[in-house]
Amino acid sequence: MSELNFLTPPQIAEETIKNGIKKTLLPVSKMLLLGFLAGAFIAFAAEGSNMAAFNLWLNADTYGLGKALAGAIFGTGLMLVIIAGGELFTGNVLILASVMHRKITIVKMLKNWFFVYIGNFIGSVFIAWMMNKSGLFSCSASGLGVITIKIASYKVGLSFGKAFFLGLMCNWLVCLAVWMAWGAKDITGKIFAIFFPIWLFITSGFEHSVANMYYIPAGIMAKGNQAMADAALSHGMTQELLNLLNWKTFIINNLLPVTLGNIVGGGVFVACIYWFCYLRDNASVNVESSVND
Repeated sequence: MSELNFLTPPQIAEETIKNGIKKTLLPVSKMLLLGFLAGAFIAFAAEGSNMAAFNLWLNADTYGLGKALAGAIFGTGLMLVIIAGGELFTGNVLILASVMHRKITIVKMLKNWFFVYIGNFIGSVFIAWMMNKSGLFSCSASGLGVITIKIASYKVGLSFGKAFFLGLMCNWLVCLAVWMAWGAKDITGKIFAIFFPIWLFITSGFEHSVANMYYIPAGIMAKGNQAMADAALSHGMTQELLNLLNWKTFIINNLLPVTLGNIVGGGVFVACIYWFCYLRDNASVNVESSVND
């Protein structure tokens, strides 16, 4: 009988423990640089999906179709992270499984989360800045700029509770995509493992903290162009929503609750549940690190 070209769920759980340890052993410089790359990859996916779907989003009758089209493109970002290499905060929430298995400390996990998150932020905002400088937001009579502003304004207008639960459901799916990609032994398998859960989360309209590090700063920058701001108002945006879009509301109204939701979604519903089901009674995972190192 030929060997399977994928890991079983218990084997993926063991691989997750090992990957969590490797990630926490990275030097800070690599956490930041690989985090920067991952943030840029997710931002590229965000701007590309916006470019493909903005005309559909501007029409209420084709809004859902636009979300589906955007979702089909957005998975490229996570594919780049997993296959080319990068450190993504939302995926690294799975490190919690290594903590639960007592192979690393909470401090090591939080250190990784902190520096990767900072790297993700810098990479995402860098792409937003370059998009603004490129003039692409002026595409189709500023249609791309309008939808960029509208998306960002919607996101900062969410209540704390809505943003939290949208973040929770998002990273439940994102971490499942990462989980399954770790279980695939070839690149084709990894691509398919990533594509469908990410397609589902974007089509559903869930909230991803790192993607929002592009979406909202890009909207803030586009809003700085008066012609684009006026165009957004002419497409049904209220002045109140436009005024709400700023760096303070980005952090407080969206990034904070979405990040917390992402931690719970991936940490509890993927890392902890699968650890409990597959590893809690199995202390024999073959790893080279422990809480005492």
